[in-house]
This record gives sequence, structure tokens and C-alpha cells, in this order.
Amino acid sequence: MGVAKPRQNIQDWVTQQWVITFGKRIDKTDHKWLLGPFGGTNGIGKEFIHELAEKEKLVVDDLQKNKGLIQSIEQLTIPKDKLHLLSKEVIDFYENTSNYDLKLKVKWNPLFKGFGMLVRLFFSKRIKQLNVPISNSKDSSDLTSEIIQFLDPDTHEVKRTLWLRTFKSTGQIVYSGIYGICQLPSGKNCIKAVFPLPNGNATVILLPKIGENGELILDSSGRGIGDSGFYFLLEDLKGKFWTKFIKSFKDKLVVESKNGKIAAQQTLFLWNMKVLKFDYKIEKLHTTEPKQH
Repeated sequence: MGVAKPRQNIQDWVTQQWVITFGKRIDKTDHKWLLGPFGGTNGIGKEFIHELAEKEKLVVDDLQKNKGLIQSIEQLTIPKDKLHLLSKEVIDFYENTSNYDLKLKVKWNPLFKGFGMLVRLFFSKRIKQLNVPISNSKDSSDLTSEIIQFLDPDTHEVKRTLWLRTFKSTGQIVYSGIYGICQLPSGKNCIKAVFPLPNGNATVILLPKIGENGELILDSSGRGIGDSGFYFLLEDLKGKFWTKFIKSFKDKLVVESKNGKIAAQQTLFLWNMKVLKFDYKIEKLHTTEPKQH
């Protein structure tokens, strides 16, 4: 049995020890598709950007204007007979995410609102990560949507893409996640979102498919390690890696375009019960220069 690293906040230590006790030890070589950046013990604020660049010997790209969560929609390897149905506006959003602003509305299931308050009290504010509003939104909140790319200093290849979302009114970080493509052991390509946490991360792997109306559907409804789904990942005191697949937690995101306007609905489920729903309005900022390749 592994032991979580000492000299950290007790809430973090207990969470990590739970992952070790009920999770599975993994080999980094066999699970490269799951690996992602870990956070430090002092929170995941904007300083994490510089910490990540320094740790992985990368440089932050300050020149490229049109930055996307993914480089090309073709990375998802969606069959061509389905891909042609996908809305061009949705494709542009994923390939040029930095050109868009977001408006967010939140709706909680009352049964889980108390759980959300506890997470916010013990974790979110302190680690500056996963700051989900507790109150249901009558009006949309404006979010910044900043894409930060980390480049290999020699080849200038994009190695990491961080999507930083903050409330415009307060500057408070809602999400700070590293996004990219991973290939599951089955050979399927998925979108992977890694949210750094102290000495570990929370990772959501989303399997893509195209809906009947050209919407992009991203789903984390896998059944175990190796599937799409929600994972905790951490490093213990001896440098061993552990993961816990949370089968009961599922995330479904639907991104669609109607009359040229993009909207997204994200729904989180626990034990097949709806916990929380996010409604996003996605608005293009202005006409931009073509992306350079």
C-alpha cells in the first residue's frame, strides 16, 4: 500500500490516500494516454502557467493569435461520413477557441448543492481550481476564455494547451485545464481535459461522436480504466503512480450551432442522477487572421 506525500493540507492528503487505498497502482509506460501535469501544493492559480513551462522546459507562445483547444478536428478521427455533418461553426470554435468569449449559466440539482458547497469550502477557493458557482444563475455570467500554448523551444511544436476560464467580474478562476487528444488502448481518439490538483490531477476523457443535427457530443460514460471517463491520478511518497476511475461520475457535453450561433450544454451525473448543468453561449469576438501553419 502506498502513502500520500506528507507536508500538505490535510484535506488534500486524505483525498490522495483515498485514491491510493481504493484505486490502482499503474505503470507510467503502459498508461501514457492517461498521464498529465500535476499541480503543486500551493494552489493552481495563474502562477501554475510559469511553473508548468519551467518544469517541462517549454516556452509560452505569445505570438500565435488563433489558438484552439485542438490543432485540427481531424485529430478526433471521426469517420468521414459523420464528420461532414459537423457544424463548421463548432469546428472553428475547437480549432480557434481563443477567438471566442463565453457566457455561463448554472443550474444545480438541489440534492447535490450541499456537496458543491463543501467542495468549494474545502478545496476550490484554496487551490484556485474548479470554482463552480453555488447559486443557480438567472442571468449569464461573462467568462474570459484564454488559450495558453506551451511550445518546444527548439521545434516550436505545441506540447501543451491550457484553457483558462475566469469570471470577468471578479477575475476568479473557474477552470484551469490542459486540453489535448489521447488515444485509448482501444485505439479510439478522445479529447482529454486535465485539471491539476495538489500532487496529482483530475482527468476527464471524452469520447466524441456527431449527433443527427451536426452537433458535437463528448461523453465520458466508460466502464473502467482504459475507457472514457473521470479519473483521479496522483504520485505517492515513493514516486509511484496511482489512479482511481470514478465509474459513478459522468460528464456529457453537447456543442451545437443554430443560425450561426454556438451554444453548449454540459451535464454532470453522479449515480445516474443529474448533479449540475452548465449552459454556455459562445460568441465570436471579431474577424481574425487565418491561423498560421
